[in-house]
Amino acid sequence: MPALTRSEAEARARLLDVHHYTVTLDLTGDGDTFDTTTLIRFTARAAGDTFVELKPDELRSAELDGTPLDPAGLTDNRLTLTALAAGPHELRLDTRMRYSRTGEGLHRFTDPADGETYLYTQLFLDDVQRVFPAFDQPDLKAVFEFTVTAPAHWTVLANGTTTRTGHRDTDGAAVWTSTPTPRISTYLAAVAAGPWHSIRTEHAGLPFGIHCRKSLAPHLDADAGEILGITTACYDRYHEKFTEPYPFDSYDQAFVPEFNAGAMENPGLVTFRDEYVFRSAVTDSERQRRANTIAHEMAHMWFGDLVTLRWWDDIWLNESFAEYMGYQTLTEATRFTGSWTEFAMERKPWGYDADQRPSTHPVAPDPDAVPDTASALLNFDGISYAKGASALRQLVAWIGEKDFLAGINTHFTRHRFANASLADLIDSLAAHTDRDVHTWAETWLRTTGADTLTSRVREGHGGWTLTVDRDGSRPHHIAAGLYDRDPGDGRLHLRERLTLDLPTDEVLSAAGPRPALLVLNDGDLGYAKIRLDDTSVETALRGISAVPDPLTRAVVWNSLRDMVRDGELEPAAYLATAEAHLGDEPDLAVVQGALTFARHHIADRYLAPDRRTEALTTLTGIARDLLRRTEDGSDPGLRLSAVRLLIDSATQPHTLTGWLDDGTVPGGPELDPELRWRVLARLAVLGAATPADIDAALADDPSATGREGAARCHASLPDPAAKAAAWDRLFHDDDLSNYLFTATARGFWQPEQADLLAPYVPRYYTEATALAARRGPAIAEAAARHAFPAHAVDPGHLATGREALTDPAVTPRLHRGLTDQLDDLARALHVRTADS
Repeated sequence: MPALTRSEAEARARLLDVHHYTVTLDLTGDGDTFDTTTLIRFTARAAGDTFVELKPDELRSAELDGTPLDPAGLTDNRLTLTALAAGPHELRLDTRMRYSRTGEGLHRFTDPADGETYLYTQLFLDDVQRVFPAFDQPDLKAVFEFTVTAPAHWTVLANGTTTRTGHRDTDGAAVWTSTPTPRISTYLAAVAAGPWHSIRTEHAGLPFGIHCRKSLAPHLDADAGEILGITTACYDRYHEKFTEPYPFDSYDQAFVPEFNAGAMENPGLVTFRDEYVFRSAVTDSERQRRANTIAHEMAHMWFGDLVTLRWWDDIWLNESFAEYMGYQTLTEATRFTGSWTEFAMERKPWGYDADQRPSTHPVAPDPDAVPDTASALLNFDGISYAKGASALRQLVAWIGEKDFLAGINTHFTRHRFANASLADLIDSLAAHTDRDVHTWAETWLRTTGADTLTSRVREGHGGWTLTVDRDGSRPHHIAAGLYDRDPGDGRLHLRERLTLDLPTDEVLSAAGPRPALLVLNDGDLGYAKIRLDDTSVETALRGISAVPDPLTRAVVWNSLRDMVRDGELEPAAYLATAEAHLGDEPDLAVVQGALTFARHHIADRYLAPDRRTEALTTLTGIARDLLRRTEDGSDPGLRLSAVRLLIDSATQPHTLTGWLDDGTVPGGPELDPELRWRVLARLAVLGAATPADIDAALADDPSATGREGAARCHASLPDPAAKAAAWDRLFHDDDLSNYLFTATARGFWQPEQADLLAPYVPRYYTEATALAARRGPAIAEAAARHAFPAHAVDPGHLATGREALTDPAVTPRLHRGLTDQLDDLARALHVRTADS
């Protein structure tokens, strides 16, 4: 089906003013389809032709101003409206639509725990057409009202508050209506229906609610205080920052099953993946991640919902701002005061990695670089989120938060319930600062790649000098931290933090001894790859745990990470540093970030296969050190992280089998469902679990999560028949849901099973291409991200993959994913060569 082009959208926006959607949904059927009746009121500013988008199972009828239209006029996803007269119009369409199993459109899920069914919409970026007809582009905002008929025991949620207004006499089905929204974009309309477990409250005169599946009710109840506390704290803090009040009539947060993203910022009805309803023990980092998602989505009520991008080239206006505001507000308004450290260790590397691939793009691409919706969908990545947020953090450091917020509030006032562009935002900021923000935007937002900043320290008679080399094109307003080693306890202490504006020809000089460690971008307010001078590298490798501030340690760990990725530091040296220092690291985000890189990049990809077992042994040793450190129960989150690392890195089954038999780790924790499935998955990889073991575990845990765990375990078995069955499910079972697809894919490829899996590597490309064409963007992304044979680090695989990219049948979403994976594969080969 054709993607909407920017030129088509611009022409339609000039022609139409869309006023109102009245959408009626009948969700009472048991089959694969539902019924939709849609009335669209709009005005044509002049006579002309246009089209409305829809992807129905059947278009039963269509009427324009009471005159029937021929349903056969629907071509692909477009119904043409010809010879429109200038003036007001009404378009009425009656359709049968198809439920989704891929998280796109109206997703239908039946909970295996109790047989109850739940539905929710995910209409971003252009999937409203799967639910009801629309003029589907972000700058044709309109008012939305929903009437929904659903089973009598269900609750219906929507963007506006909903009321049960009646019932259908024939079967007792309930009829629900929603209040009309303000003007919002089509991709933001939302409905969620099912027998929700709901907790409702009121704050600042508005109704607030949180909702989940009934089978998760005890777990939501346990965390309701924390979730609602974070929500209201962020709400209050945003009202201190923003002059525009929250623009909608309620605030519901629905935790929904099989959700592809972390969450979606539907006005008044934010949807979250229901893994955020924790049914097993989690670390405080995971609680912080949930809290950040809450803060991020609430920021979207202003950045994206109140003021919306005009076209998809400006997606950063949504995501970069929500990312920045989420972390900053979480730091200011909640107990998660160290959230920027988590950003540095988890999110920022996502941005750095994306920015060094051939698929990189500017934070704010040129409009011509986003010619249609298919290309727009490719830019939801580490650049639009993490790099964009980092750029904004740098901007705030440069112009000051006061002027930044003044410009943002002017932007909201000028464009409330309307659309805006990069130029509009920069004009609003420029009204409140003497800094040249227009030039800043060109150098920071219109360019690609990460600059590299390298410190050069020279010692002389009685003093030392510092120069900073910049490989790149951007200005940087950063700090340089100077740290001295205490001769008594070996700890590093901050001598001074210098403010640098780069580039500069100035040579900084100082009397006395040089610092033991000099850290550029101390405080992490900038965005650049940091290279330490040789003395500082040695200090970091030998004493990174002695650095006093966790955010500084995060900057140093990221510098070491970049050096490994660029072939400048041996992977074994990184592992040795982790082994020497993570046992003393008090910040959980730093521990988890460093160990994630060590486990999944170094052990699985950067080291040659004959060195992998040694690396895994090192990692299990780190895990055991952390377990000994936490025996007193002082840090359950760190202990849980250590348990997970030991499970995932085990090379022999004996310890895990003992834990599984005993139902507990010695000294705790007990094996909850998440840990049981994690242990069983590793045992399956090692050939120490049977299909009967997996089936018995599923019988004990027949939940949705249990079903996913079983799918992963079956796919992990080192058995030809098990691999063949898993492959068939992945690439030939088009009824496999998005989550079961991902679970199966995560189990399939295992480095320990490389010989068994070798015949599947070349098959992957042809079968993934066919799969993506059949099943659409969401499964295409999952196939590239989770079903890619990342373990196969060899030149032959790289050549096969690059040849596959030349096939014109590869869809845009799959092509982008494969491009990134193959670039990571080439980098892994480079690291191995440099390390040999």
